[in-house]
Amino acid sequence: MNPKVHNQIVSYIWSIADDVLRDVFVRGKYRDIILPFTVLRRLDVLLVPTKQEVLDANAFLIEQEIDEKVALENYSGYGFWNISQYTFESLMGDAGNIDSNLEDYLDGFSPNVQEIISKFKLRNQLETMKEAGATYLLIEKLCNKEINLGSNEAKNSKGEVLPPLTNLGMGYVFEELIRKFNEDNNEEAGEHFTPREIIKLMTHILFTPVKEKISKGTYLIYDPACGSGGMLTEAENFALEVTNKSKANFELYGQEVNPETYAICTSDMLIKGEKSENIVYGSTLSKDGFPHLHFDFMLSNPPYGKTWKIDEDAIVDDRGKKGKEVIKDSRFQVGLPSISDGQLLFLMNMVSKMKLDTKLGSRIATVHNGSALFTGDAGGGESEIRKHIIENDWLECIIALPKNIFYNTGIPTYIWIVSNRKEPKRKGKVQLING
Repeated sequence: MNPKVHNQIVSYIWSIADDVLRDVFVRGKYRDIILPFTVLRRLDVLLVPTKQEVLDANAFLIEQEIDEKVALENYSGYGFWNISQYTFESLMGDAGNIDSNLEDYLDGFSPNVQEIISKFKLRNQLETMKEAGATYLLIEKLCNKEINLGSNEAKNSKGEVLPPLTNLGMGYVFEELIRKFNEDNNEEAGEHFTPREIIKLMTHILFTPVKEKISKGTYLIYDPACGSGGMLTEAENFALEVTNKSKANFELYGQEVNPETYAICTSDMLIKGEKSENIVYGSTLSKDGFPHLHFDFMLSNPPYGKTWKIDEDAIVDDRGKKGKEVIKDSRFQVGLPSISDGQLLFLMNMVSKMKLDTKLGSRIATVHNGSALFTGDAGGGESEIRKHIIENDWLECIIALPKNIFYNTGIPTYIWIVSNRKEPKRKGKVQLING
């Protein structure tokens, strides 16, 4: 995507917060409106061309007394639909009733979009919008012809052609908005946003060495802390690029505990025609979303320096009590890290999902801070986890990344490359790269 166009869209949407929401919400709440409405506007633009076909098809289903609406996907062209008579633009045609009509519009979405709306907790904000009289202005701003959130070319008020916004470009917009909101709220953006340069490096290392071994068939890509889905999207795009002759197919799977970023990721998957049900909401550590699946490729930037206290009861009984501790989750039988930092649990979750009975096996790329390398006494959980991976000869490489590469944090970070199908020349060795 053209960076200039991308920046213009982000800057415009960012400006809406101050133009419309100032004095309506406290600054820290701006994201609760801007992010879901941006998602909805993107979905709205995509559905407009087939709107009448969907309404006609729905009328037929009602006439035939058919309650199941899934057939509407065939008319909308996507895995979602809206059976309300309204669109964002037609909502503005009845300014006096825009708030009630907006609720009707939201109610018209398919169940998968209803879940997205629910995770954003958007309906909780509508009364405040109504009381402030801000709804019309917000929708008007998002419908402005100076930006194009659609997948086709459009013209602005001057007749100039605005390029289409691809799904990848829309992902960039979402992630940049999240980053800006995090910075504005003095949050650690690095917790939520992995720079594309790092993702690019990870995807290249995952797929390039084995591209000739990838044959026709379906391969599963997994991120246990998928955020808004950027790593999954980039991984699939690069995998298709380097294996275009093999006619391989890639399916994306992810899990995310933050409801807001889960909602963005799910909407992104819906827009791209991916299986949105492959994105699971909830904690990967305490409730594995894919207990019976193993994956060909895994990549992640799990949270580091974050406690797993909330997951403790699901993982272990009597943690730390000599002779009494019982690890209940088979993924973590090797050992448990300090309760204050669960990043190595995410790594062991991925290790537990490696394929053992295929020629390609599994490849993992995951980002950690220095704690994963150095903390823990001999015989302790962290040490046992490292010992387990090294003694099984799965650790292929560790790359030290440049400092300050993550937004809002200067902590040292490292990419671990793990594989259970090392090349013969790499067996018994670990490569260390100072990047």
